[in-house]
Amino acid sequence: MAAAAAGRVAIEVLSLVVFTVLDLLDVFLCLVYKLADYVLEAEWKPCYCASSPRDMILVAEKGGSKVLSLTSSTKLQLQDISDTLYSRPSLVAEISKAALAELRKLKLVARRGPVSASSTRVRSATATATTFTMNSTIIHVLQGKIRGHKSHAAARSWTDCACESCTHWSSPSGSRDTLFVHVEGPKDGKAAEEDVLFIHGFISSSAFWTETVFPNVSESARSRYRLFAVDLLGFGKSPKPPESLYTLREHVDMIERSVMERFGVKSFHIVAHSLGSILALALAVKYPNAVKSLTILAPPYFPVPKGEQGTQYVLRRVAPRRVWPLMAFGASVVCWYEHISRVVSLVMCKNHRRWELAFKFVTRNRIRTYLMDGFFCHTHNASWHTFHNIICGSAGKMDGYLDVVRDQLGCDVVVFHGRDDELLPVDCSYAIKAKIPRARVKVVENKDHITIVVGRQKAFARELEEIWNNAKKKKEHERSSMN
Repeated sequence: MAAAAAGRVAIEVLSLVVFTVLDLLDVFLCLVYKLADYVLEAEWKPCYCASSPRDMILVAEKGGSKVLSLTSSTKLQLQDISDTLYSRPSLVAEISKAALAELRKLKLVARRGPVSASSTRVRSATATATTFTMNSTIIHVLQGKIRGHKSHAAARSWTDCACESCTHWSSPSGSRDTLFVHVEGPKDGKAAEEDVLFIHGFISSSAFWTETVFPNVSESARSRYRLFAVDLLGFGKSPKPPESLYTLREHVDMIERSVMERFGVKSFHIVAHSLGSILALALAVKYPNAVKSLTILAPPYFPVPKGEQGTQYVLRRVAPRRVWPLMAFGASVVCWYEHISRVVSLVMCKNHRRWELAFKFVTRNRIRTYLMDGFFCHTHNASWHTFHNIICGSAGKMDGYLDVVRDQLGCDVVVFHGRDDELLPVDCSYAIKAKIPRARVKVVENKDHITIVVGRQKAFARELEEIWNNAKKKKEHERSSMN
């Protein structure tokens, strides 16, 4: 007991030191990237480091929902954007605030500066509107999208990969309006009886499914099901628009356009991993009568305690700023530090072809690189916004989604989780069981966040087929009962 306690204290102390250094490094890298962007692209690119007084904007309450007004004719729901994008308290920031507060007490720093004319106009707005401070980077991007102007964020960054596989969607023959979709169905032109939609997790791709589960689906199932695996917006072979904020709404809209509308899908089973579980629930809520079964793996669901701010709470749970376990350390670095994570993207993603060649050389081409393809084929802009706006930003939505699935959907809900998952604890799946009592939770021993599928794909394919068959039998039984 004493040794374990000492170990925990040592990890806490080491974490404090390491992340204090990272806080300072990220501040330094902010300046470095400002200068690099200006030298290489002849413009100062915005980042999420700080808000300014000119970022005051109008917020109107309409139907119980806050709406952002950037022009007189265009609105955007504020719930789409997570505050964790621009508000991630660091030790350096907390010390700076404390020092500033002390200086103000000593009257060495003015408590309030002069009021600008623009701020006065905002404060004298209509009674139905209130003021709201949002980071200038978000306003900059949104104004560019709304007005149809090319914003600073609209050009591909010099830190992004420019290879054909990463940019083909922006070519004249490519499409930025639909996702890359891998489809497998019955052979010989036979029509499929049912459709199944597979959604991958964070920093992954459709290959997570097509290289594991798809080859292990039985021939009898292949003759009945049409299988869809998408590359989410910003990942794999799908479009990676630099001006996108990668919100939940954008992700869901792209899935609808790319699968439902394009292939005429009316009803479907859903299989989703990690972050994809949030999108699966959003789709299930939007199409409650179309979902035949819902299978989610390692869902990032953290019930938010009373008094806690949901987005910040989820950020701390997923990325706890600890040096151990390594999975948590990696997640913390990527999710807390905008500029350090941009360095990671510059080193890994921009040079993904070199890493793939090196990996093949070391392994003598004996191991498929599909996991690396998913991990490397994205941009910093896509991963940064997707994490914050989907995983953190959905904190206030998940309970509502689960309530709808519990009360309005009659389909089976099955949750898989690896016992050794160090990124998302098994408690996440049990929390879903607490919200949806009919949900079945299967905890797989000696498996983690990735090996819940990879390495047991044959067994998982059989489990999926059983879920789909049970859904069909349940439907047939309901029809016979009605007759």
